[in-house]
Amino acid sequence: MKSTKKIRVGIIFGGKSAEHEVSLASAASIISAIDREKYEVVPIGITPTGRWLLGEGARKLIPQEVMKTGKRILIPPDPEIKALLPFNPSVGASPMALRGKPSAESGHSLAGLDVVFPVLHGRFGEDGTIQGLLELADIPYVSGGVLASAVGMDKDVMKRLFREAGLPVVKFVVYRRQDLHSPAAIRKKVARSIGFPCFVKPANSGSSVGIRKIHGTGELDEAIQEAFEFDEKILVEQGIEAREIECSVLGNEHPIASVPGEVIPAREFYDYESKYVDEGSRLIIPAPLTASQRKRVQHLAIEAFKAIDGSGMARADFFLERKSGRVILNELNTIPGFTKISMYPKLWEASGISYSELIDRLIQLAMDRHAKRSQLKTRYDE
Repeated sequence: MKSTKKIRVGIIFGGKSAEHEVSLASAASIISAIDREKYEVVPIGITPTGRWLLGEGARKLIPQEVMKTGKRILIPPDPEIKALLPFNPSVGASPMALRGKPSAESGHSLAGLDVVFPVLHGRFGEDGTIQGLLELADIPYVSGGVLASAVGMDKDVMKRLFREAGLPVVKFVVYRRQDLHSPAAIRKKVARSIGFPCFVKPANSGSSVGIRKIHGTGELDEAIQEAFEFDEKILVEQGIEAREIECSVLGNEHPIASVPGEVIPAREFYDYESKYVDEGSRLIIPAPLTASQRKRVQHLAIEAFKAIDGSGMARADFFLERKSGRVILNELNTIPGFTKISMYPKLWEASGISYSELIDRLIQLAMDRHAKRSQLKTRYDE
């Protein structure tokens, strides 16, 4: 007789990140679309201040307007319910309290999670931190491991790995806060080695938070100061006249790439307002590309995924230079926006994988990866 036991999926969302509200919208879409005949959903919310919430407290973190529309909206005050995560459930250990005192109710609710689907965009969620926690707890989880997540979040390290793998990236320079003692030297180096226009961006940030397009040296100082508000390390990248192309990747050892899509931003570039506020931006799926351009984008997306040791999912972002037709790799997002209208799932929908099926595949990939890693030896016997 076939078992009817549902798979318990913990969906973690929110977080201490400038992309907190984007995460709420992604989580709302997943919770609404996941197959309830197959999965039991355990919502786990993290407030902007870092409080972990469970059950009703987590649900209250997502306003009803977001659950209905999947759109970004301001969050309500923090609920007070605390949360637990089971520590090493394979050996039947007691839950480990992450915030506040454990309660019988919350401990029971989170006992025996089969898999976790983190929908945390930005720092403290997409950067390897939550992945490390889940590795220690021995729980399967969706998307990249600790290394891939950390590298995918750090634009400096990521681009260096891309360059090492022979993948095309724009010219860039990196600055740390201690470099600010000589603003004149920074302006001189940027003008000489990068040129204008250029982009100033935090090394560890997403959704274009803290990014500015710079047209001359007079705009550099303010943009650099703003970028340092979000991270201790920043990049100054060459700006090129290009179309913005995106491609979704899915898989573990043998990843596949979706049809590419094109972003037509409502503003000068695809900044935070263009993505989540201004409704004038357009997504064209599939992107109007030649067959060779499409194959080039798909090939580079998979190679970029492999370069950072990716698993599960990622969205690769490209520039298609208007003058030369070159395809240039911009970055890889290991936990991309996941609302029903986000580019990552829409590209797969255009490639023949529905939103609900995509969720199902990602969960299965997470469990497969965990099962294979569980076969590795953890002690050495002579």
